Amino acid sequence: MSGAQGRIGRRFAALKKANRAGLVTFVMSGDPDLDTSHAILDGLTDAGADIIELGMPFSDPMADGPAIQAGGQRALKNGQNLKRTLAMVEEFRAADDETPIVLMGYFNPICQYGVAAFVADAYKMGVDGLIVVDTPLEEDDELRVPAEAAGLDFIRMVTPATGDARIGELVSGARGFIYYVSVTGITGAGSALIDDIAAGVERVRRATDLPVAVGFGVRTPDQGAEIARVADGVVIGSAIVDIVAQGVDQGVHRDGGPATGLADDVLGFVKELSAGVINARK
Repeated sequence: MSGAQGRIGRRFAALKKANRAGLVTFVMSGDPDLDTSHAILDGLTDAGADIIELGMPFSDPMADGPAIQAGGQRALKNGQNLKRTLAMVEEFRAADDETPIVLMGYFNPICQYGVAAFVADAYKMGVDGLIVVDTPLEEDDELRVPAEAAGLDFIRMVTPATGDARIGELVSGARGFIYYVSVTGITGAGSALIDDIAAGVERVRRATDLPVAVGFGVRTPDQGAEIARVADGVVIGSAIVDIVAQGVDQGVHRDGGPATGLADDVLGFVKELSAGVINARK
């Protein structure tokens, strides 16, 4: 179930009660291979992730920076597709029925899968929300309406360049939370000043009661802690995907099989990020 009674709503309510922000971690499904990706996904909750964004690899990821583009290419090279991504969620749900999972990516793979089939299967497998970066407000009814009808939260993005009137339009059809993009541009771009981020978050909060999670350009525990003091959630993706890339380059990853060392490196970094977010308001 989506909205206030769904996993996303329950998680943000619990975080608010605990007076802290949530750590939202992005990982690319199937990167660098299916087994290692499973090991990473399965360990994220224990490592401190409050919400998981799971990337749907796509061959033309125009909004992604080099790190996430490369992660998607590694996944596609190893045969990852949307069907396998949904199967990963189903397997995750067998052990964890509480941690929210949001699929993030592009409309093309969903269109190829079939919108009606995708939203039905996504909900059935245990997906809670969608972030589809190339569906503008004026064109998202084709996915948003059936997604919400199926029980999925449709999460919209706001940038520093978004005007107040446009923010009002965007939040009116959003559910789950609002993703505030702290810097204009691709994922992994340079960091914004915290005062600018705080001002942007407040602009969004004036228009909606939905939680506001901040992403793009957040790479360290200290940066995460800084944002956790002013936002409801901190999204970290490129820095995590970089750990995977480094492991592959350094031979920690073994082609064709799970790499315990690589998963441990990723999850160890997530623990550091989580500690920064949890302690930010103390």
